[in-house]
Amino acid sequence: MKKRNVMFAIGRFFSPLYSLLMLLRETMYRHRLFAVTRLGVPVISVGNLTLGGTGKTPMVQYIARILQAQGRKPAIISRGYGGSTREKVNVVSAGEEPLLDAAFIGDEPRLLAETLPGVLVLTGVSRKIPAARAVELGADVLILDDGFQHLALWRDLDLVLFNADTLAGNSRVFPGGDLREPTRALRRCHGFVLTGTCGANRDRAQRFAGLLRNRFPGRPVFFAQYQVDCLVQLMADGQVRTLAGMLPGEEPCFGFSGIARPEGFRQTLAALGIKTVGFRGLPDHFHYRGAGIKDLVRQAEQCGAGALITTEKDLVKLRGHAVSLPLYAVRMQVVPDRDFDRFVLDG
Repeated sequence: MKKRNVMFAIGRFFSPLYSLLMLLRETMYRHRLFAVTRLGVPVISVGNLTLGGTGKTPMVQYIARILQAQGRKPAIISRGYGGSTREKVNVVSAGEEPLLDAAFIGDEPRLLAETLPGVLVLTGVSRKIPAARAVELGADVLILDDGFQHLALWRDLDLVLFNADTLAGNSRVFPGGDLREPTRALRRCHGFVLTGTCGANRDRAQRFAGLLRNRFPGRPVFFAQYQVDCLVQLMADGQVRTLAGMLPGEEPCFGFSGIARPEGFRQTLAALGIKTVGFRGLPDHFHYRGAGIKDLVRQAEQCGAGALITTEKDLVKLRGHAVSLPLYAVRMQVVPDRDFDRFVLDG
């Protein structure tokens, strides 16, 4: 946190210039001086204004499932952050088994492909190219994962997510703060979702929702909670087994995660009553390699842990690696307000 604050303190002198560039870019797209592609099918964008995690992946999963339940054939289009590929189009899943691994296409696309059977998942540096390929493969609705700043592709519904704990951060634009672009960019969106709401942050989230409604009238604000779906275990053969219940309370575990907010996962473990004897936070989209995994195991054993526990996003990157301790992951799901489904389907 201290390093982040120092970076923001230095970067705030450059924030006005970055803000100006982002506003100029938006203006160029709005006046069609930069091309905006339409693909002939509805497009739903799930994105955020802030840096860091806002729960886009579980929200994309949720939207894909409600579309499937309506008989639609959705495709998810992602940039594939953290993957090594720079190909224009990568078909992560054609709706069946995932075709590409996490190291190549990124952890989030791989996780989406594993957890959403029947859903197309494609990645590419420029999202309009894999989006066009998805339509060729039969998709009748597209979901843009982290798409708010990707203005080259027309969207029919633009959702912006805020983490209910961090909200707008320090409200300054990068590199002096947490915002990817100035707050006036929120005029582009059609609705807001405050994710991870709970008793501890509900009052603050309600006040923030009021600010959004006042400044951006006509745009609904939804709340979404996180719930634990189940625990899963990565087996030696690379298969993932769903556990019937939680781990026994006396089972000492070592927790770790390479996500935007590792502390949030640590709090989840505590809320579940899992006996965590040690924890290690890693950078977002962390690449696991043999030496690093052995170091995690060594650290866990030094703490007296008999098992490792992590996020599903981390788990997909550990398949194929030898891990000498039992390895579990927490499968989370997002539960939005009841009227959210109708808003998405009508949008």
